[in-house]
Amino acid sequence: MIEKTQTIPWGRFSEKHKVYIKNALKNALNVAEGAIRSGKTIDHCIIAAAYLETCKDKIHLASGSSQPNAKLNIGECNGFGLEHLFRGRCKWGKFKDNEALFIKTQTGEKVVIFAGGGKADSYKKILGNSYGLWIATEINEHYDSENSRESFIKVAMGRQLAAQEPLMLWDLNPCKPKHPIYENYIDKWLGNYPGGYQYQLFTIYDNLTLSEERRRQIEAKYEVGSIWYKRDILGQRVQAEGLVFPTLATDETPWLIKPNELPVRYQYVEAGLDIGGNGSAYAMTCTAQGYDGIQYKLKAEKRQAEDMAMDDIEKFVNEFCADVEKKYNVHIDMINSDHIDAIINSLNDNTKYSVEKAYKPPLEDRVFVYSKLLATNRVKFVEGMCDDLIEEMQNLVFDDKSDKPIPQDNGEMQIDTWDSNIYSESSYWHYIEV
Repeated sequence: MIEKTQTIPWGRFSEKHKVYIKNALKNALNVAEGAIRSGKTIDHCIIAAAYLETCKDKIHLASGSSQPNAKLNIGECNGFGLEHLFRGRCKWGKFKDNEALFIKTQTGEKVVIFAGGGKADSYKKILGNSYGLWIATEINEHYDSENSRESFIKVAMGRQLAAQEPLMLWDLNPCKPKHPIYENYIDKWLGNYPGGYQYQLFTIYDNLTLSEERRRQIEAKYEVGSIWYKRDILGQRVQAEGLVFPTLATDETPWLIKPNELPVRYQYVEAGLDIGGNGSAYAMTCTAQGYDGIQYKLKAEKRQAEDMAMDDIEKFVNEFCADVEKKYNVHIDMINSDHIDAIINSLNDNTKYSVEKAYKPPLEDRVFVYSKLLATNRVKFVEGMCDDLIEEMQNLVFDDKSDKPIPQDNGEMQIDTWDSNIYSESSYWHYIEV
């Protein structure tokens, strides 16, 4: 007999969640779409645990956009993942060079392989096995193509053909309405998937474990009516269109600060350099990270030039940094640069500053983070010193040709100072609270 040792402090489940969990094992495919913190992945971990306890198949698949993402969201899941549901009777290990969770169940040992599915060659890690369960988080971030031999989604489905009791559990946050994941799979299969198909849309209000106060704290980080609010709070599929930062475009006044209102001390002061040429400008932004969690933009400037000689670039950097240090009585700790080795090496040799390659976060993450910073008043522009950056941010529009909510960058839009602004936060980017 298997001893069951998990002791998890469960909260209340809404009726919608109860129905979804109860009906899951009656369907070969279950899709949970909706808002962040709505309980989608927890539902799937519960369903997966119930399935694994009694299923006949031994090997199973858990995937995310990356392997760490899969382990974090399905294995850990804030204390509600598979390693917690099977606490005392599971262990992490290797199965054919893959990270795997080995679980003792009432019907024998089960092996759950954890894999990343976001890259074009991700399918290679899941070949050679037949899977009973496929639980996927952020299915829209899994690589797909018409080539059934290279598409992670198609390969994973093909690996279930020999399973005795195949089960798929997919979750995702809403995408734009015409995203291929809907047209090729989720919406296409409604009402006609062999073995049964359960689809459910969840909003943040369906998670009864969130207190009213906590839910309001989460909502307060979003601008009501923004694409992020509609997707993350209401769980709506929304086409990203129009201005990226509409409130800032209307009036920048709430985010302006006078020099005499700045803090005396900062956690760090760093500059970002975007290298121009081929029609784009050379741009720099200096950001001071306050102890109050606010990003203070001390100066932002761009130089329109078809091409700049190395001497001109060094002069631009030296003059920009010297002006910041003199005006604000600060020391610039680091310059985070666009990735051109020759220029970085020359700046290190011919300026007094340490210059390194900037961390470049994904384009959609940049927009997401700044939408939250603006909504929570955690970014300030020094009045009269950041006009180039403010103007660019006011004119950024979404790229209607992209599947992701990213700014248009077709040569017509100026985004050079915006990029330098992102680079100026390289050291702190992963610590910005969103």
